Amino acid sequence: MTRAFVSIGSNIDPEINVRNAILRLRSTARVKAVSTVYRTEPVGPPGQPPFYNCVVEIETDLAPRELKFQLLRRIESELGRTRGADRFAARTIDLDLVLYDELVMATEDLTLPDPDILRRPFLSIPLQELAPGLVLPGSGLRISEAVLAQPRKGMTPLENYTERIRKEITHERKQ
Repeated sequence: MTRAFVSIGSNIDPEINVRNAILRLRSTARVKAVSTVYRTEPVGPPGQPPFYNCVVEIETDLAPRELKFQLLRRIESELGRTRGADRFAARTIDLDLVLYDELVMATEDLTLPDPDILRRPFLSIPLQELAPGLVLPGSGLRISEAVLAQPRKGMTPLENYTERIRKEITHERKQ
């Protein structure tokens, strides 16, 4: 089993879609932990609704490309995600593979670790929460250092929502 981290974001019915994405992810991978879910301002042009963002730690037997293109993209499709020319468009769900164990790779359609970890606090802060001693593969940079370089402005922790999801995941794991 490989340890991987998947970011989840939504700004169309986010309370429903983030939860559903995590539950669907559980159907194929072992969900080990869910970070705090944050309400964040959208990246890109103004006027979009805020996002719900979190990171989920999983264990999987899938290779990175399979995980991204067969599982994560399938879940996005099932939850109504459509991809268009505007990469900043509102979306029902966005699932990205951000870390895959110690793997470092860069291809046209998959870069690991995801370079946005160093630019987006809604990735680095949840990652630090789940793996506080993490050293980003290939760079030697500690996640705690990446977090210090990023502002938390515009990130509101949704503690009650997060706790409901965590309880649901724990409850289903026991059954």
